[in-house]
Amino acid sequence: MNLIPAEDLQPEEDLKDELYEHYRYTVDKGQELTRIDKFLMDRIERVSRNKLQQAMHAGNVLVNEKPVKPNYKIKPYDEIVIVLSTPVKEFKLLAENIPLQVVYEDDTVIVINKKAGMVVHPGLGNYTGTLVNALLHHFKDLPQGKEPIRPGIAHRIDKFTSGLIIVAKTEYALAHLAKQFFDHTIERKYVALAWGDFEEVSGTITGHIDRHERNRQKFAVYPDGDKGKHAITHYKVIERFGYTTLVECQLETGRTHQIRVHMAYMGHPLFADDTYGGDRIVKGTVFTKFKQFVENCFEICNRQALHAKVLGFTHPVTGERLRFESELAPEITAIIEKWRQYYKFVKREDD
Repeated sequence: MNLIPAEDLQPEEDLKDELYEHYRYTVDKGQELTRIDKFLMDRIERVSRNKLQQAMHAGNVLVNEKPVKPNYKIKPYDEIVIVLSTPVKEFKLLAENIPLQVVYEDDTVIVINKKAGMVVHPGLGNYTGTLVNALLHHFKDLPQGKEPIRPGIAHRIDKFTSGLIIVAKTEYALAHLAKQFFDHTIERKYVALAWGDFEEVSGTITGHIDRHERNRQKFAVYPDGDKGKHAITHYKVIERFGYTTLVECQLETGRTHQIRVHMAYMGHPLFADDTYGGDRIVKGTVFTKFKQFVENCFEICNRQALHAKVLGFTHPVTGERLRFESELAPEITAIIEKWRQYYKFVKREDD
């Protein structure tokens, strides 16, 4: 196998396309209502109001994790973060004793079943508590590749997505896995609960993905291919619940938020996905009983209902084809069962 140098590969899931925290403020409890641009002007040296306003219009100023405009008036205890596209400074990676569910390990690779809520590597507002911090405690001398803050990381899954992820233990393994991702020979299948009833049993979603023009924390589909990077998601219906559908999604490419963005673009945002509109009633009525049912489901699963269930790859040393499956996260299993029972009830009522 001819390995391509890491710097010549297209980074998996746009690893270069990052936003980094530059400033963070917690508003004092006695703070009066003040426009955020004025508040920041008084606290950041050598910055013009115009530059601050441009950052806000680009979605790079967040209050309580949401982008705001210059006329937003801050309130006591607001958490303000300013992010830009270049790192503000180097920081030291810390090893942290965080439990990990190891599915497979040998001298070359590790397969981990990641819990929802854990960020894969340090970045915007997440300098500790990440998978990388945990890996540094449990495994020694992980390869750094071209990104020192991502030792052993060959790909990522979103913070609030659960499921399987592979980590390299040697430089050779990291390069080998990078080549497999580059060649699209890694098998990755996800299970998702999406809003709506899909017209087709299976299909393929194709559409370039890039950052949203107005909200830089989100991504969007650009179907004409005028911007962004080529992205392909294959899907297959597993089970229908009338107002929601359980689907299997197979990635052919690996863009940031790919499944979530593609599904929202098709009018089927993932259930409870607060970034792409799945955290509200998308299909069905707004009558009290249905609304209460949906809100109960949101309480059980308060993150996007997406799980990386299948991971298959060629072992970098032995050449053996390995394939792993993980059980769905308990909260996803629970809401699937609730929707299954609700759909049966609705069908009985209609008969």
